[in-house]
This record gives sequence, C-alpha cells and structure tokens, in this order.
Amino acid sequence: MALIVVIDDDPDIREASSLILNSKGYEVITASNPKEGYDLVISKKPDLIILDVMMDEPDDGFFLAQKFRRENILTPIIMYTSISKTVGMDFGASTIVPVNDFIEKPISPDELIQKVEKQLKKVNGE
Repeated sequence: MALIVVIDDDPDIREASSLILNSKGYEVITASNPKEGYDLVISKKPDLIILDVMMDEPDDGFFLAQKFRRENILTPIIMYTSISKTVGMDFGASTIVPVNDFIEKPISPDELIQKVEKQLKKVNGE
C-alpha cells in the first residue's frame, strides 16, 4: 500500500490523519515541523505528501511545497488549510502554491480519503 507523509504541527491533526489513512490500509509517517517533514520526504520517498499551510510560521507549508518543487520532487501534495476561513482567501493549485489539491480544516474523513485516492490513482496512471 502507499506510503503517505503527514507534515503538521498539530498533534491532533497528525493522529486523526494517521487513524483515518491507516484504517484504509495506507502506511503513514508523520512530522511535526517543516525540517522533519523535508527530511522524511527525502529519506522515505513517499507516494503522497499531506502538508499543513501554517506551522511555526504562517506560510511554512507554502515555502516547503515550493522547496520540494524547486528540487524536482514531484510527489503529489495535498495541503491542509484553514486560510479561507481565517482570511477569506481561496487558493487553487498554481506555481505560487505548487500543490495538487487542498483540504479545508476541519478535515472530513470522507473528503480526505477521496482526495488521497484521487492523487494516488494519478501517480499509478489510473
């Protein structure tokens, strides 16, 4: 089954994401900050990255996604965000925010599984 890295500073989000994804048979490893997350992605080469926008700094997730793409890491990224609720902004995938999809917090288990499966099918050419 696919390996997924969840990078989020909130231990409740990491745990909930892991429980949801493990229940569907996915292997999940987590990181609590951008440095740990970067190191995991480099060493483990996951099939999918789930990345929070706001960690130590409000834009850590954006910078980490950009860093992955600059380094030609093309692993699909789903970004957790509460920005639209916080500042009324709506983000879509772009070169500024080089991610494949977004999930608005609070996270719906069904939406998480649906978006994960969609990205993994693309990776597997389905």
